[in-house]
Amino acid sequence: MQFQIQKMILPYLLIGAVLTGLTLVFPVLGFLEWITMVPLFIGAYRLACSERHGLMRTYWYGFLTVFTFYFVIYHWFTYLYPLDFVGMDHASSAVVIVAGWAGLSLLQAIPGGLVFLFFKLMHRTEVFEHYPILRPFAFSALWIIFEWSSTLSWTGVPWGRLCLGQADYLPMLQSASLFGSYFVSFLLLIVNGLLAYALLQRWHVRRAVICASVAVGLILVNLLSGVALMCLRNQPTDTVRMAVVQGNINSHDKWSANSYVISKEIYGELTRKAAKDGAEVVVWPETSFPYALNQYSALKTFASDLAAECDVTLIVGAIYVDEDGKSYNALYQIRSDGTVDETFYAKRHLVPFGEYVPMRDVIMTLIPPLANLSALGSDLTAGEDSNLFDTEWGKMGSLICFDSIYEELTLDSVRDGANVMLLSSNDSWFYDSSAIYQHEVQAKLRAIECGRYLVRAGNTGISTIVTDKGEHLTWIDPLEKGYAVADVEMHTSRTLYSTIGNLWVYLCILLCAFVVVFGIWLKRQL
Repeated sequence: MQFQIQKMILPYLLIGAVLTGLTLVFPVLGFLEWITMVPLFIGAYRLACSERHGLMRTYWYGFLTVFTFYFVIYHWFTYLYPLDFVGMDHASSAVVIVAGWAGLSLLQAIPGGLVFLFFKLMHRTEVFEHYPILRPFAFSALWIIFEWSSTLSWTGVPWGRLCLGQADYLPMLQSASLFGSYFVSFLLLIVNGLLAYALLQRWHVRRAVICASVAVGLILVNLLSGVALMCLRNQPTDTVRMAVVQGNINSHDKWSANSYVISKEIYGELTRKAAKDGAEVVVWPETSFPYALNQYSALKTFASDLAAECDVTLIVGAIYVDEDGKSYNALYQIRSDGTVDETFYAKRHLVPFGEYVPMRDVIMTLIPPLANLSALGSDLTAGEDSNLFDTEWGKMGSLICFDSIYEELTLDSVRDGANVMLLSSNDSWFYDSSAIYQHEVQAKLRAIECGRYLVRAGNTGISTIVTDKGEHLTWIDPLEKGYAVADVEMHTSRTLYSTIGNLWVYLCILLCAFVVVFGIWLKRQL
């Protein structure tokens, strides 16, 4: 059956992209995300059916749609201006920020446009002519493959997953503990796709009602199952009182001449207060001291003496330099007797152009300021292992900042035996913009997926302790100095997702392959 084709397709796509992007920027609007993609799906259906729009124009329309979606989400790049803390003047800062904002959106749009191109190619097999209901399922599966692909290389950044728009509606996110965050994104997509299909089939009342009813049913099932999952509580093997410390020392000040003295005073004061409130483990932010703790004896002595004085285990963010001179963004465990654990965690997903420069020679030629963006002055080395901290309460897995947006890292830690997840971060570059809230939501999602409490300490915020259901036990607002203490459960049970991993993604790949093969077979039979 043919859809009615209208001349104006691109406006539908762009309206859907903007509206959906806004639900990720303002999660309070997340309930609207169940309908904001309806225009996008209508545009995608009409684009695939249109004989006037060839493959190149289809890709171009898809490219513009995905670019617009991410351009809305990444608006917070403007909060970086000026980049004087890395020695850039205002002109160079503007160039780098524009390049980052448009460039990162561009990097997502290049593969994102393929979603629409492949959907068009599927349509040419005529499979949708015989089984039109496959349209919303095929497009949704293609989008999930695109979301997942952004975790595979430095050019892809999985910052804009659709499920993140549900951050303020925890029951809607709980199914991530069963099939992962991609499943939640798929539900959002298929509901919008079915509603769009119902609108386009409105002259077939029975068909439209069935599609709309299925869409509403999926929302209700996800909501009710989410409520049920939130009521189920895992039995902890142990409980430890943990604290997050937020020194509120931003990136402008961290590398100043007197930063070491100021940082010692602030972190010493807040750690002592947390210890008086009963904290047994105190987590400091990422690079709370931007020095190599294993080489800087004064810092090592300060942290060791403080841990022994307060009788707490300290998790300290600092630099680690190995015997070959390679530098790592690291977390150290300092036990309550003052000894420094030989095991350290090294950040596994470094920030491109922040902690290392990919394709350095090319970047130096095309955009020289980008090659000098790192505040550390040289490339860091990425870690390779989960390197859990063994403690008297159980095993603690670690993440550092950018790590938290890659679900595989938390999966690795939990599968290696982590009973709780620690996350030290530095979002001070973004002040109080939506970027830090978007980043914190990623931590909430990781906690739900793997059924682990997550303890998040940020330099200038947000610092929080999140339960395995995504609930906040504590919260320190951005740009405030403080600490927060809560009892943290050490879990040993596993969620279904932590066992099966991203099986849902592979099922989406199989679905797309089936549609293509089945469509080719049908075409040959005619």
